[in-house]
Amino acid sequence: MSIALHPSATVVPAAPVELPEFAHRHANLADPDFGACVLSCSDEWFAPAERMLQSSSPVFVVGKFDDHGKWMDGWETRRRRNGGNDHVVIQLGLPGVIKGLDIDTSHFTGNFPPAASVEACHLAGSPDEHTVWTEILSAAALGSSAHHFFAIDDQRVWTHLRLHIYPDGGVARLRVYGQPDCDWEGKDRSALHEVSALQQGGRIVAYNDAHFGVPFRLIMPGRGINMGDGWETRRRREPGNDWCIVQLGRTAIVERIEVDTAHFKGNYPDSVSIQAALVTQGTDQSIVTQAMFWDTLLAEQKTAMDKQHFYDREQIRPLGPVNHVRLNIFPDGGVSRLRIWGRLVD
Repeated sequence: MSIALHPSATVVPAAPVELPEFAHRHANLADPDFGACVLSCSDEWFAPAERMLQSSSPVFVVGKFDDHGKWMDGWETRRRRNGGNDHVVIQLGLPGVIKGLDIDTSHFTGNFPPAASVEACHLAGSPDEHTVWTEILSAAALGSSAHHFFAIDDQRVWTHLRLHIYPDGGVARLRVYGQPDCDWEGKDRSALHEVSALQQGGRIVAYNDAHFGVPFRLIMPGRGINMGDGWETRRRREPGNDWCIVQLGRTAIVERIEVDTAHFKGNYPDSVSIQAALVTQGTDQSIVTQAMFWDTLLAEQKTAMDKQHFYDREQIRPLGPVNHVRLNIFPDGGVSRLRIWGRLVD
């Protein structure tokens, strides 16, 4: 969201933070880019709840005020004088299994909530007074101007969240990291499907390095918008190569592959290859070991800067049904998107 500022206004960015593993592997299901939105809230006197979902990092603008008081980059309620607590109901952009939360109070110092809790539900429509909510995060303490990361161990699929703050105050950003769920029933078995896509249930299993980029963006929809919208590793100073393993949303016979180096110019990989397998058991850690010995799906191919590279049946080896792929980049560099298309098998 753009902010009209006086030329002399001072904009203070949020402090950088080390993200937990679940934030690297999973997308924010509450991102408006996926269609997430605020359905209702108890109060938003000082700052609208929808601002809390923005994908941009929160800022503090010195001396900026509006009709309700100090302008804050997030959701902020008035001071509660009649008991109770404030809450907001959010429709997730993609239904999915929630792996972790970030309740970010950046720039909220004397007005942050001392605690928060989160409930979830799974509905085809919108929640109402009859909706049964399930608590996925019990009341947890929050602090001043800080990220608060909470890992969630729950395999159920959710469509909506209700964030409670106790008793009132402001939250700069809410991030809901999770694995999107896709219903494959009824999908055309004769058509090609992008089985690696995030919205189709694809997920990042593991990677050896992600110094400059976030791996889950490899399987995001659309082309990358800049060099930061992709997976990029540090400069390799030792032998070997970098890699990333993706679990497909559904087992398929691969017929088309795209490796997109959009915006990567002086730092694209020299070449790439892809291995694949049909994995029937094992943990993510054991899959990392197994992947070293997987068969080659796409032999090593030279790449070019800022380009979409497409491979079809002439380059793709017929391995049969697979549900995992390992993208190898030689020796290092950045890739914006990886897309695997295939025909579904039962």
